Amino acid sequence: MALGGAITALFAGLGYAVHGVNRSGAVAGAAVCFALFAAAGPAAFVALLTLFIVTWIATRVGRSRKQRLGTAERGEGRSASQVLANLGAAALCAVLYAARGEAWWLLASAAAMAEAAADTVSSELGQAFSRRALLITSFEAVPPGTDGGISIRGTASGVLAACVMSAVCVGTGMIPMRWGSIAAAAGVCGMLVDSLLGASLERGGVVGNDAVNFASTVVAAVLGGLGASFVS
Repeated sequence: MALGGAITALFAGLGYAVHGVNRSGAVAGAAVCFALFAAAGPAAFVALLTLFIVTWIATRVGRSRKQRLGTAERGEGRSASQVLANLGAAALCAVLYAARGEAWWLLASAAAMAEAAADTVSSELGQAFSRRALLITSFEAVPPGTDGGISIRGTASGVLAACVMSAVCVGTGMIPMRWGSIAAAAGVCGMLVDSLLGASLERGGVVGNDAVNFASTVVAAVLGGLGASFVS
């Protein structure tokens, strides 16, 4: 536990130092980090660190253009609610794995992290490199950064991010190779659900972005867990 506490402190400090999270986000990130490390070991921490690095880079690519669009990430970093919305499901699945000893919970956790990476990267790079987006529900042309808007470049980037996260989870031994494609596919499906919810519920003012992000990671986790029953 001492090692987990030290790694947690370093991770939270790093996130705050590079403005990936604000103070409340650092506290929430520390809680998530400790839960993942304590429940699923170093492999889960490496996956979390990879997710942080990938999304941190994505938020800073094309930042000047995103600032002009008014969609850039806040300079102080993500808040506690944003951190938990993106990582809460993954941490909970890891804790349930530790409590129940069923390996498919790790696949669910990996799928949730793949979705978090895919959603952030697709949104950030889509805004940075796409001149227009299409609303996923109607294919109406909308400005990049619109809730529910998707683009070819953004979506392709998100798929790649999900694959990277899945590969890391396999490479570290968090999940076996036979589950790698399931984690990636579940992450991509969750990313598309995020866009659907954004175009309908969020755009309509029914729910906020944090709720959409959390729901999408839960969908990815559920799909990952269900996928494990088909590839034993």
